[in-house]
Amino acid sequence: MIAPTVKAVFQSPLDGSNRIGDCQLSGHCVTLLSALRDRTACVGIIGLGYVGLPLARSFIRAGFPVLGFDIDPAKISLLQDGLSYIGHLPSKDTEEMRLRGFEATSSFDRLDEPDAIVICVPTPLTEAREPDLTFIVNSVRAIAARLRPGQLVVLESTTYPGTTREVVLPILEEKGLHVGEDFFLAFSPEREDPGNKTYSSEAIPKVVGGIESRSLELATTLYSQAISKVVPVSTPEVAEASKILENTYRAVNIALVNELKVLYDRMGIDIWEVIEAAKTKPFGFQAFYPGPGLGGHCIPIDPFYLTWVARKHGLATRFIELAGEINTSMPGYVVNRIAEALNEKSKSVKGSKIVLLGMAYKKDVDDTRESPGLELLELLLHKGANVTYNDPHIAQIPVTRRYPHLRMTSQELTPEFLQQQDCVVIVTDHSAYDWPCVLQHAGLVIDTRNATRNCAGRHGQVVKA
Repeated sequence: MIAPTVKAVFQSPLDGSNRIGDCQLSGHCVTLLSALRDRTACVGIIGLGYVGLPLARSFIRAGFPVLGFDIDPAKISLLQDGLSYIGHLPSKDTEEMRLRGFEATSSFDRLDEPDAIVICVPTPLTEAREPDLTFIVNSVRAIAARLRPGQLVVLESTTYPGTTREVVLPILEEKGLHVGEDFFLAFSPEREDPGNKTYSSEAIPKVVGGIESRSLELATTLYSQAISKVVPVSTPEVAEASKILENTYRAVNIALVNELKVLYDRMGIDIWEVIEAAKTKPFGFQAFYPGPGLGGHCIPIDPFYLTWVARKHGLATRFIELAGEINTSMPGYVVNRIAEALNEKSKSVKGSKIVLLGMAYKKDVDDTRESPGLELLELLLHKGANVTYNDPHIAQIPVTRRYPHLRMTSQELTPEFLQQQDCVVIVTDHSAYDWPCVLQHAGLVIDTRNATRNCAGRHGQVVKA
């Protein structure tokens, strides 16, 4: 018996015109498409971190029942009590989610319950700077063990082009189910920007690439119920490559201004003033800013995914690799500037009291993923400095794979504490900091963010790095 045709209208990934997609000849597709449109389909989200939890909120607000999965029992316990563990997502939101039917679980045996499953797990690098797909593979194997006909699986974790087709698909098909007939598979890169008050999860356009046309139609329909704009593309590889391009673009341009920072400092030119002058041009220039190093889960990692896959194809991404080298050298550059500044005061790094202001990777968030502050802390400790830190958003440094031994708590930033320090290093320019107060009580300030630009300091007090 031929199943009825259900049609969906969406933007063509090729020419921008309206086209008609359909689920003809696939009963599973028709059933799921109807449930997605009615918002009766259960959405499962694997990974309830900085990407997964805001996405769960978006689907809950759109009226979907949502079941969240995470391996961390502490997160599950907090969510069951309606409490948030993410700074920019308040507990009133998680309580609202709970009251509207959101459920969190660590039982992956329940993966047969959702009609659509979205994977939002980390994709770190190995020590050799190669892709570590462990979290993706483990999640997909858990799905495959419970996969039933009629489910849609979407990978959101940032990865190299080809992962969805070459890694995820074979695992899901191991038990004999076929994509496009029995189940459906797509890739849609996460674009979450923690702490961005202008662009919430719902407001950021979603790029979607399906393994085949039915998967594309279903994934597009899923996201269009909760996200303001959906951008279908022809394949998962295009969607995967688009995310890598976005972040590599930023990494390369940040490397450029970081390199110019080092050069202009030697020439006695303020890079920050140069950027302010350059950005007055109304076309052909976009401002990027230097810093103590790259942080976050995307920009420091994604370009290396691309260089790895390029080597598999016999190519070298020299431009991208050079940018990576420049950006990863910045913490070392900052430490050298600290040493030079202390030397001017007849002090050495060894034995000096140094406090780092800000341990989050960027302003006004509680996220330490790949934070340059962690690297600075490690380098200064290795040189024998007496190092502490303050961060209004991070009471204690979390355990990480690279720095499991950095178990410190944030120190109270009092005038007395600042006066006791040989050097104060501004790593993250949180809005909560009172920069005039810092300059009033600190002796030497190393400013890596141009945070003190509008403050009057004493002669030689502030050194930019």
